[in-house]
Amino acid sequence: MAELTTLARPYARAIFDLTDDDASRSKWSDQLALLAEVVSHDEMRTLLGNPRIEADDLVELVCKAAGKGAGDEGRNLVRLLVANRRLAVLPRIAELYEQLRAEAEHVIDVEVISAAPLDKAQQDKIASALGKRLGREVRLHCREDEEVLGGVIIRAGDLVIDGSVRGQLERLSGALVH
Repeated sequence: MAELTTLARPYARAIFDLTDDDASRSKWSDQLALLAEVVSHDEMRTLLGNPRIEADDLVELVCKAAGKGAGDEGRNLVRLLVANRRLAVLPRIAELYEQLRAEAEHVIDVEVISAAPLDKAQQDKIASALGKRLGREVRLHCREDEEVLGGVIIRAGDLVIDGSVRGQLERLSGALVH
């Protein structure tokens, strides 16, 4: 993973540096997400490593699969990545680009895991508290996991807040053993 990040970072940074407003950032987000989805498809991944496929044919194949959503800039990116044999890192480029965009827009994506679905009021309360703590706008991504038992686990970048019943039981068990 570290190697993929090392390879992908310069591309993500260069693409981000090309953008100068929200509209162009959003357009690149859409293009990168689409292209990343195309190259992540199982059948496409098998073709990426096939030495019999010519570079131009691979560019055409990816761009055709992406349709008009790739745009001219996306086509140029695919051509560059194919020429440098880096097409497989496109999903990581998309991830890193989104991180750069979120930083520039002072937004953070937060994953909230709970045993039961959270209602709108609970989500708003969590987003507000995290927004104050982190000094950013918070975009919540909620999901349920019955292994949490109760409470929530919050992941925001490197920050993890484990307020789950399971986590509390594990900490209590660890304290009693030691």
